[in-house]
Amino acid sequence: METKFPLALLLIFGILVIGCKEKEQKVVVEEVKIDLVNDEFPEAKKEIVETFEAIAQSLKDGDMDKLISFHAYGPKFTEFKDGALRNGGEANETYERKVFSGVTEVVKFDAKDMQIAVYGDVANVTFHSDFQLKFGEDLVVVNDQITLLFVKTEEGWKIVHEHHSPLKKED
Repeated sequence: METKFPLALLLIFGILVIGCKEKEQKVVVEEVKIDLVNDEFPEAKKEIVETFEAIAQSLKDGDMDKLISFHAYGPKFTEFKDGALRNGGEANETYERKVFSGVTEVVKFDAKDMQIAVYGDVANVTFHSDFQLKFGEDLVVVNDQITLLFVKTEEGWKIVHEHHSPLKKED
């Protein structure tokens, strides 16, 4: 009798453990597939638009340090402009500080036919510029095809490549 009771307890305990294990639910974690080519990334697009607007505002305010802060200058930064050879971050910063510090008024700063293509933490922004900038009394109109390549960093979206080409004038 003394061995039957512990054996019965052991048997009951075993049944309870097995019964509990049967009731355990398996948690299935589905991996979300990201399609970098076809997914739209609407939140990132919104951030890019806000960044572009902030770039325009820094130009309107004449805040060259703010304008420059939207770039991620480093060994990978590149720029193409007007068919000239590629240059890097140092040349881009020098040019932008020299030219844009002379702007006395931003008459128009439109980006026509803008397309924002986000690929995760990289975004390609293309548009046709319709910029009218005053340098004193002189009005300069900039109608270019522009590509800005952005990378998302801890400090936000930063430009790592610029490409400017004159837009063909319509006949």
